[in-house]
Amino acid sequence: MNKIFSVGLLIFLITNALQAQQKSYPLTFDSKKYQTKTLTFEGKSFEVRAYENIVYVSNPVDTTYQKINIYIPEAYFQGKSINGYTAKTAPIFYPNKVGGYMPAKPGTTEPDRMGMMPPLNGEVPANNAPKPDAKPQTNQAPQVSTVVAALANGYVVASAGARGRTTKDTNGIYTGKAPAGLVDLKAGIRYLKFNDKRMPGDAKKIISNGTSAGGAMSALLGATGNNKDYEPYLKEIGAAKATDDVFAVSAYCPITNLDHADMAYEWQFYGINSYKKGGPFGGGNSQAQTLSQEQINVSEQLKKAFPAYLNSLQLQDKNGHILSLDETGNGSFKELVKTYVIASAQKALDNGKDLKDFKFLTIVNNKVAAIDFDAYLNYLGRQKTPPAFDALDVSTPENMLFGTKTIDKQHFTDFSLKNSTVNVNKADAAIIKTMNPMYYVGQAKTTTSKNWRIRHGEKDKDTGLAISIMLGTFLENKGYNVNLELPWETTHSGDYDLKELFQWIDELCK
Repeated sequence: MNKIFSVGLLIFLITNALQAQQKSYPLTFDSKKYQTKTLTFEGKSFEVRAYENIVYVSNPVDTTYQKINIYIPEAYFQGKSINGYTAKTAPIFYPNKVGGYMPAKPGTTEPDRMGMMPPLNGEVPANNAPKPDAKPQTNQAPQVSTVVAALANGYVVASAGARGRTTKDTNGIYTGKAPAGLVDLKAGIRYLKFNDKRMPGDAKKIISNGTSAGGAMSALLGATGNNKDYEPYLKEIGAAKATDDVFAVSAYCPITNLDHADMAYEWQFYGINSYKKGGPFGGGNSQAQTLSQEQINVSEQLKKAFPAYLNSLQLQDKNGHILSLDETGNGSFKELVKTYVIASAQKALDNGKDLKDFKFLTIVNNKVAAIDFDAYLNYLGRQKTPPAFDALDVSTPENMLFGTKTIDKQHFTDFSLKNSTVNVNKADAAIIKTMNPMYYVGQAKTTTSKNWRIRHGEKDKDTGLAISIMLGTFLENKGYNVNLELPWETTHSGDYDLKELFQWIDELCK
């Protein structure tokens, strides 16, 4: 009897100790806990209240990343207006800093590589933004923080951190594999909506924003609002009891639709057998290399598989005609891709850009009349080896994204699993689904955002042009408002056209 009592007491004490360690965080916004910051934008100073490092869930897994920074112009506490907005009507700009599906801390008022715009005098082009490890160059004008620019435009800014593919707990268990990062960003939105009446800003008008993997996260937030697939994860971390749909989506070069991105990449780049690694997460430029015969064979197989997927989507053009590809990869969808590149060149031409050196363009009477698409792709060049995302040796960031609590890397396509050079499994189909917005757009019991702005640089080769064009066309076909462009001579980057972005937001919100 004494032994039973002792064991019971020990269990009781251990349980109490564990509960004491698992601190529960309040979900009510405290308007009194802030610091006043004086910021400067375009030569004008203004004050904001900075509510930083707020844990946005009651049962966090990692308080390094599961925090949100909220910045509110002081004018709204004084009954004043900015850019026509008041404390009740100001939209909430929701930028994430996710890159490469890595963990990301919340954005601040300081410039950083996932939240910069070029100086307004145009001295530093968007596609020359510094690499992650680059040292500041003293001959360049200082970068402007996206957060500061948004605040100056009258928005409330809230930026949530999120776990990522490398996040571990103290026991070495992975805590940031898919869909953890997206779940965290959803929880941040729920925190804002839960506290809508306690703080300035209109939580019915949250605009998500992100670049690269962060662009994919932004697209996912827009596509998957309130879908039950994420509910168990949100409940586990103690997300606030509120909705998580967003009003509008801004997505720069979204690395998304991962389970079909390998096929789309090879449909675009098949036949281009030299490559040069690069990109903001590729460790800088390298010497040009040549695909092996085995890689060329893989490229051919993936290219041949793409038309079947594209045709299965039953996409339509603006006249209601089905967009398709034949077995060779040619067809009306390819013509649609061409029109987006031509439109990009035409906009550059209209803005005074000299395009005479781009020999793949046919320009007649100051109009871009045609494009030699093969010549354009050779000018663009290949950056990734096949498969670009689900590597046969599971060496990509995306392979890490689809790991588990105890497995670092897994496949997420049948093709790579079948042809794998390592002994690993394929991620669970339900998990793969949670990271692809195409599965959720317009689905029942899902609140998909009505407003979308997608930008994929015309010179961006981190993923295929088809990825953003398929997403944009799919959304248009479902009746959503889509603004999709491929900015000329722009590589893999974001936040390079904030004036235009803010104009788009203002047109939606005023």
